[in-house]
Amino acid sequence: MVGLTTADVAPTAGVKIFSAGAAGCVADLVTFPLDTAKVRLQIQGECRPSLEVQKNRYRGVFGTILTMVKTEGPRSLYSGLVAGLHRQMGFASVRIGLYDTMKQFYSRGSESAGLGTRLLAGCTTGAMAVTFAQPTDVVKVRFQAQVRLPESGSVKRYSGTMDAYRTIARDEGIKGLWKGCLPNITRNAIVNCSELVTYDIIKELILKNDLMTDNMPCHFTAAFAAGFCTTIVASPVDVVKTRYMNSVPGQYSGAMNCAITMLLNEGTTAFYKGFMPAFLRLGSWNIVMFVSFEQIKRAVVRFQL
Repeated sequence: MVGLTTADVAPTAGVKIFSAGAAGCVADLVTFPLDTAKVRLQIQGECRPSLEVQKNRYRGVFGTILTMVKTEGPRSLYSGLVAGLHRQMGFASVRIGLYDTMKQFYSRGSESAGLGTRLLAGCTTGAMAVTFAQPTDVVKVRFQAQVRLPESGSVKRYSGTMDAYRTIARDEGIKGLWKGCLPNITRNAIVNCSELVTYDIIKELILKNDLMTDNMPCHFTAAFAAGFCTTIVASPVDVVKTRYMNSVPGQYSGAMNCAITMLLNEGTTAFYKGFMPAFLRLGSWNIVMFVSFEQIKRAVVRFQL
């Protein structure tokens, strides 16, 4: 392999899986406060006694962040980070790291995969990732949603990440750790198709038309477009997923009941609650993740030469 450059060597599936997991963790570290603000805005308006105190308490993404820092301390912005990193190590590794492998599988090794093949690959890896990593997502959302108000002695649902896994399994059964799995599979099929396929196609068009070289500006542009498209398409499913996963047992009979309850009680705008933080988060997450993914991939391949 002497004399070869990183451009000459295609990364293996193992390299892509590792790079995707690592890049997902880097992106989460950078954008986690925005994700927490999104979750708080999405659950605002739920008819739950424990949340009445915070009804209409959050206004806008930066207002939410400031309110949380003022009332709960800066650490509240990173509540659930450990579960979030657990999630990315399993979730991003599968849905992003295996995307090219599934694309080649469905196109039977062809170099030029069509739109249908890419969408199918995105749906497959998204569903696989959710099935594997759903418990980490449930714990992450629960931590992000729990409010800590020192002056009111607000109830803290879980003392730590492992306690959350144990408590949910004990109180709600093993099924509780996979709560919201169906809406999450739906959401991530949409997210994967919007995110990965948009990035894939835009990057390919940029390189095909010689608008940029296969480097950071190209990755940045494709990632920003992917984040914008994903937010528009996935927000309604994301809000339902967050509400349902954070609900107490018996609050909703299912994901569809959760969506109908939201529509009847809060109107159609409820499905786009937290849209701005969702866009800021997904846009920035996509940029950090895809740029990191491409750089980590190249670094690992370089190390192997």
